[in-house]
Amino acid sequence: MAKLTKKAKKLAELDTQKLYGVDEAIATAKANATAKFDETIEIALNLGVDPRHADQMVRGVVTLPAGTGKTVRVAVFAKGDKADEAKAAGADIVGAEDLMETIQGGTIDFDRVIATPDMMGVVGRLGKVLGPKGLMPNPKLGTVTPNVAEAVKAAKGGQVEFRVEKAGIIHSGIGKASFSEADLRKNFDAFVDAIVKAKPTGAKGKYVQKVALSSTMGPGLKVDVAEVASA
Repeated sequence: MAKLTKKAKKLAELDTQKLYGVDEAIATAKANATAKFDETIEIALNLGVDPRHADQMVRGVVTLPAGTGKTVRVAVFAKGDKADEAKAAGADIVGAEDLMETIQGGTIDFDRVIATPDMMGVVGRLGKVLGPKGLMPNPKLGTVTPNVAEAVKAAKGGQVEFRVEKAGIIHSGIGKASFSEADLRKNFDAFVDAIVKAKPTGAKGKYVQKVALSSTMGPGLKVDVAEVASA
């Protein structure tokens, strides 16, 4: 119980109403990641958009310079030479109609799906399965492409997808608590920069309204939006 009491005391002393500078928020989130596993450092941004309107949707991909700290399992829909290229690039699962049948059978043991354009007729039949999980390949996200090797390497090399939720919030992990503060700052800056660049034409008023950082099991820390460049 002593450990729990010590942690509870530490959390009670934390000022969750305070506005933190980015570096201080990163350091504090790291310090409060005391679980027995390597917690993810997570970012949440409240955006001034209503994603129910097509011209206010925020979606894209960004490569985190220090990586994600996660092992990403990649499935690729491809045939022939493209299938060989995907395997050589490190894809975990490669297939065509056989992969479609596996997924239809309820087996989804991957985090990202990539497809060559000629396979979209097959992949399209999985829309109701992959769509709700955010796994449907999309040309705008670089996951429908003839360059499968490049896409596989990007997916495994720190690339993350982001998409605004109904309430105008975007969540993402930006690394692990074991990362250095400098690496987490690089990832924070890259992620926020990508969100700012993805500002939709229909967004009105202040775009980035709130930013918070936390570890998987830790409290949310409010970040001073004034410190977030170009927000």
